Amino acid sequence: MAPENIKPLTTSKSDLEAKEGEVLDELSLLGRASQLETVTRSRNSLPTQVAFPEGEEQDAVNGGKFSSALYETGGCDMSLVNFEPAARRASNICDTDSHVSSSTSVRFYPHDVLSLPQIRLNRLLTIDTDLLEQQDIDLSPDLAATYGPTEEAAQKVKHYYRFWILPQLWIGINFDRLTLLALFDRNREILENVLAVILAILVAFLGSILLIQGFFRDIWVFQFCLVIASCQYSLLKSVQPDSSSPRHGHNRIIAYSRPVYFCLCCGLIWLLDYGSRNLTTTKFKLYGITFTNPLVFISARDLVIVFTLCFPIVFFIGLLPQVNTFVMYLCEQLDIHIFGGNATTSLLAALYSFICSIVAVALLYGLCYGALKDSWDGQHIPVLFSIFCGLLVAISYHLSRQSSDPSVLFSLVQSKIFPKTEEKNPEDPLSEVKDPLPEKLRNSVSERLQSDLVVCIVIGVLYFAIHVSTVFTVLQPALKYVLYALVGFVGFVTHYVLPQVRKQLPWHCFSHPLLKTVEYNQYEVRNAATMMWFEKLHVWLLFVEKNIIYPLIVLNELSSSAETIASPKKLDTELGALMITIAGLKLLRSSFSSPTYQYVTVIFTVLFFKFDYEAFSETMLLDLFFMSILFSKLWELLFKLQFVYTYIAPWQITWGSAFHAFAQPFAVPHSAMLFIQAAVSAFFSTPLNPFLGSAIFITSYVRPVKFWERDYNTKRVDHSNTRLASQLDRNPGSDDNNLNSIFYEHLTRSLQHSICGDLLLGRWGNYSTGDCFILASDYLNALVHLIEIGNGLVTFQLRGLEFRGTYCQQREVEAITEGVEEDEGFCCCEPGHIPHVLSFNAAFSQRWLAWEVIVTKYILEGYSITDNSAASMLQVFDLRKVLTTYYVKGIIYYVTTSSKLEEWLANETMQEGLRLCADRNYVDVDPTFNPNIDEDYDHRLAGISRESFCVIYLNWIEYCSSRRAKPLDVDKDSSLVTLCYGLCVLGRRALGTASHHMSSNLESFLYGLHALFKGDFRISSIRDEWIFADMELLRKVVVPGIRMSIKLHQDHFTSPDEYDDPTVLYEAIVSHEKNLVIAHEGDPAWRSAVLANSPSLLALRHVMDDGTNEYKIIMLNRRYLSFRVIKVNKECVRGLWAGQQQELVFLRNRNPERGSIQNAKQALRNMINSSCDQPIGYPIFVSPLTTSYSDSHEQLKEILGGPISLGNIRNFIVSTWQRLRKGCGAGCNSGGNIEDSDTGGGTSCPGNTTTTVSDPHSSVSQGSTGNPGQGSGGGLHPPVTSYHPPLGTSHSSHSVQSSLVRQSPARASVASQSSYCYSSRHSSLRMSTTGFVPCRRSSTSQISLRNLPSSIQSRLSMVNQMEPSSQSGVACVQHGLPSSSSSSQSIPACKHHTLVSFLGTEGGQSSTTDAQPGNTLSPANNSHARKGEVIYRVQIVDPSQILEGINLSKRKELQWPDEGIRLKAGRNSWKDWSPQEGMEGHVIHRWVPCSRDPGTRSHIDKAVLLVQIDDKYVTIIETGVLELGAEV
Repeated sequence: MAPENIKPLTTSKSDLEAKEGEVLDELSLLGRASQLETVTRSRNSLPTQVAFPEGEEQDAVNGGKFSSALYETGGCDMSLVNFEPAARRASNICDTDSHVSSSTSVRFYPHDVLSLPQIRLNRLLTIDTDLLEQQDIDLSPDLAATYGPTEEAAQKVKHYYRFWILPQLWIGINFDRLTLLALFDRNREILENVLAVILAILVAFLGSILLIQGFFRDIWVFQFCLVIASCQYSLLKSVQPDSSSPRHGHNRIIAYSRPVYFCLCCGLIWLLDYGSRNLTTTKFKLYGITFTNPLVFISARDLVIVFTLCFPIVFFIGLLPQVNTFVMYLCEQLDIHIFGGNATTSLLAALYSFICSIVAVALLYGLCYGALKDSWDGQHIPVLFSIFCGLLVAISYHLSRQSSDPSVLFSLVQSKIFPKTEEKNPEDPLSEVKDPLPEKLRNSVSERLQSDLVVCIVIGVLYFAIHVSTVFTVLQPALKYVLYALVGFVGFVTHYVLPQVRKQLPWHCFSHPLLKTVEYNQYEVRNAATMMWFEKLHVWLLFVEKNIIYPLIVLNELSSSAETIASPKKLDTELGALMITIAGLKLLRSSFSSPTYQYVTVIFTVLFFKFDYEAFSETMLLDLFFMSILFSKLWELLFKLQFVYTYIAPWQITWGSAFHAFAQPFAVPHSAMLFIQAAVSAFFSTPLNPFLGSAIFITSYVRPVKFWERDYNTKRVDHSNTRLASQLDRNPGSDDNNLNSIFYEHLTRSLQHSICGDLLLGRWGNYSTGDCFILASDYLNALVHLIEIGNGLVTFQLRGLEFRGTYCQQREVEAITEGVEEDEGFCCCEPGHIPHVLSFNAAFSQRWLAWEVIVTKYILEGYSITDNSAASMLQVFDLRKVLTTYYVKGIIYYVTTSSKLEEWLANETMQEGLRLCADRNYVDVDPTFNPNIDEDYDHRLAGISRESFCVIYLNWIEYCSSRRAKPLDVDKDSSLVTLCYGLCVLGRRALGTASHHMSSNLESFLYGLHALFKGDFRISSIRDEWIFADMELLRKVVVPGIRMSIKLHQDHFTSPDEYDDPTVLYEAIVSHEKNLVIAHEGDPAWRSAVLANSPSLLALRHVMDDGTNEYKIIMLNRRYLSFRVIKVNKECVRGLWAGQQQELVFLRNRNPERGSIQNAKQALRNMINSSCDQPIGYPIFVSPLTTSYSDSHEQLKEILGGPISLGNIRNFIVSTWQRLRKGCGAGCNSGGNIEDSDTGGGTSCPGNTTTTVSDPHSSVSQGSTGNPGQGSGGGLHPPVTSYHPPLGTSHSSHSVQSSLVRQSPARASVASQSSYCYSSRHSSLRMSTTGFVPCRRSSTSQISLRNLPSSIQSRLSMVNQMEPSSQSGVACVQHGLPSSSSSSQSIPACKHHTLVSFLGTEGGQSSTTDAQPGNTLSPANNSHARKGEVIYRVQIVDPSQILEGINLSKRKELQWPDEGIRLKAGRNSWKDWSPQEGMEGHVIHRWVPCSRDPGTRSHIDKAVLLVQIDDKYVTIIETGVLELGAEV
């Protein structure tokens, strides 16, 4: 044990602090204080630096010699290493807390030997004499020169770090932080340490096995050991940056690349060697190559050995990617070429898709194996094999229609199993901002799954029936040649002829498309693209090709080749069944997903193996399988060679730097090597990139189709992801690039909606996996990368470039937008060209480009951007005065239209704060008010007085108040005027405060205006603190006021005096509120409005970029934009991207004007390189990987129809039956017509000249009949004419129930407005020029009078006695209605309005609106007119007929009268409440079957009622309620 009288000291900060779990008493605290004091005195008492020998340092301090270890007791020495303290060692390994020590070793003891307090004491009281040796830094230079040498004075403190071996056991490492990081990588997780240890053990174990077995001799043993050492050392310190690292900075994954690849290669060497020595007698031979030959295995083993020995060179050049990239690449390539899958979007997606393919093969393998075991003959194919073929087509179809990314599918399942109820927080401004895209994607996936459920069954049964019918055996060999000829013809027309004649320059010979669209010659497109006949032809040919022809070809080859493949001469039954399943699945999936180049593969295979080399054929099925893989590599090689030859063509080479000029001649002798590199890179699907942008090409490492290994996408900077302080002070995200990125995001959403359908319509020409296109318009230039192409789906990524790019970008934009039709050159002369044909020079130059123009008028919905300088619009004082006036009027408008106005007027705190303003003689003399910009400025009182305010704005206040449903008192002394006055003064004072009280200065005024526009209101006056009583006044009144004033100020320039009329101004503000979104561009509501396709938006932008400081008024208008679609060689894009990544990440070329980004028009080098992920490139927007589905394209649905699901089939059958019933009823019933059926048994009002009035606000002229002073409204009385038809007989209870007046035990009632013959929101008013026309009698258009009150019947009799003449001279009313005792009396449907008027009067409701002819009714009057309709009450008798979820139905069966009511009419809004039997409410809307008006049309064969019970809304079938009569 250590001597107790020795108490070494320490100055370590962490040691002087309380340790974890340690409790310090008073003596301990005093001891620590004395230690610190002793150290301080020691430093101050040493005028010169004292040098001690290493072993005697502590003798000089303590007066005696003792061990230099940290702990005095005996123990073992350990080298110093440091890792984290116990509190943080679970997450981090290296500790940043440094400790001072003079020793180079440490003695430690386990805590089961020493007592814990003693170790804590030793740890606390350890002294480090380096502190005493250090010279005081406060010494002057003269004293420093006197006291000792400079080198000794500058000696640094030695640091060590704690390395925790056990929870209470640590050792120290004598390194500072930077030295330690330079020696070892910093691991951040325990899993990294565990993985590193396991890999190090595996490397040593596998390497020792290969050495023991004698695979290496002589110098190669040393080389192999060097490879082993490099792999193990990379786990301790990896190469940063690595040549295959995709990112700047420290890459944690790259450290595991070398050991993982080493383990894979060693395992492969051992397996190949084992296979060469233990081969079975079974031989596997294809195309004359025996793959089970030992020589093949030995050659492959030696090749892998050489590759392993070359690891240092391989990793230096960067031929192998990091591990996760390699796994994704391997799964993707196997899935595409072996199983016919699609490209993948992530590592998880690649594994998911690969596993799905294996599961599908496993399910099909059993059926195929069982069928092959059955007996076969020339004319008989087993039924089990037919079942296998039917399931093979169905499963292939389903897999081709599913995206490789399972995240949307998982989200859909989660939403169905665990639905989330979103509770919106009204205080949270972001609660209303919701991205609609995830829900849209879930709906699309759900529809596709439902459709596949039906279609896959139909396809499976259909092709099973075709196969079992022996058509593939009886019709041979004529059938296969017919199919080959058919696929050749259809494929040639669909994928070659049609795309060529639709291109901008067909065959690079013609100067314009041979098949033009309607929009081709339009200067400005105003509508969506028109569907052309050749687009419909393309869709149908494509549909027939991939859904009929290719499946028949595959089934034909399966039938003819299966028995041969499974024979013992070929692959035997087990292996043959596997090959048949894989080949069939691959051919079918690839033809369903991407049939663009399939016809070339089929035709070449048939010609090659049927006519040229028939002896080499391994059955047509396997020939097609292997040739499809070969052709995909040949197409890739062709694209690479096109890129290389185009890029290095001597007559168009662009040298971006001196190195390019130096490398050009040296690349010429290596053309043969370049061709070999191109072949190798095509085989492995690796990019072939120009080194530093020169003519020297090198092969990069393998990458998946999506290319970029990071899931990078830009995030727009706005108020949702920045701090409030930065928003107010620095205005983050104010640069043009950040603000303009929203337009590319909207473009991405537009493409998500339409790109898949447009590709299927052939509007982008031919396309395949990995293709790249550039969309170019006036200011938008975006690169679209097609990644995954499935059957009816496309996954793409959009990369938006800068609006105002660099000089090089502008030159390339000019190259792709300029026309070549006017070129007349022929070599060195200009003889001209043939009409509609390109000149020789133009045709030659177009063939030497890595891109081509596909379409010049591609129509896509987007926003047109208009920006006006705010400085020019507010330059003079008069224009600023106009803006301030509209600002004040906007505040008055928003305060008077607010629903909280009565609450504000009754607020005592506000009344107290506005008490001074209520004085008629009050004047606000704040110096911020300016007579030049305030129209109500009182020059006599030098301020804004209440009197001057009323002179200017009282008329506007009165008008706004009159437009309220309940007008308020607007006298000069009223509280409303006081509130308006206080708010307007506050708003202008806030504007002056934000302008630094310098409103006369334009820059200051614009600064303040922008501050208020973005919501930065700073209340600086004590007179305005009353606003804090309710901050809604600022958010809902003042902020919208300043924003609306900018729009009104813009309108002022077009018609300066138009807004002097209060009516015009009020209607303009209402219109702008409805159609225009005014918000700051940093507000999340701005992004939400853009993505929601709002028709118009307006913002005030403050641009501070590149030394500019200006204010712009940005106006966005949604319209159809025209784009040029340019297809770029995909290998050109991949090669240039790979070159930029290598140059910037590995070679670290930071030169902003490097030669590799200079413009090269033949390859669009600058545009492609600038679209790389940041910070390699500089796009202003990179979208996430987005999937587009064909089901969302309306024009495509018109051709092929929508998704086929059980619900859609049911709806189709129901609608067809209803149409048949409607037609039969019209044809068989002499007293009815189709219009009767359309209204669901309601009235029909035919006439020779009729007019349909559907707008409830419109006025109806009464002609020469009726009351001339009567206007339109809810109490509209039609003219009455004499009419003498016999009255109808009484109805049964069923017919009475379907009429508008309902029979009930309580009293008669009148139905809802949807069945009336006069105007309402959901029914049409049919009128002639003389008023109402006579209504035709029918069995369902009568109202029984049996139980009507006698008062109503007497009124009906009085009306019937009136005989006003009409211009048509037709009598319409019967004289002398019988008494009410007559049980058989009923009235025609044309009297419904009269009965309703009487019932309305009975109920105490006014049914007449007096108005002068020609006057327009106010909205208040109109709403009152609508309220005049009769509402009847019902009682719930059958709760099971309540439609609880109809309001959230995805199919939208019903059209709702109001969106707010729809959201409340279901279980999602009721929460804990539920409608019960016996509850009563009144009907506010009714849907009836077969109604012509979609707003009143029921989705079933029964009427549906919308019932309001208190504040809840319930949708119920009419048979589930009991009617209680009219509500009075």
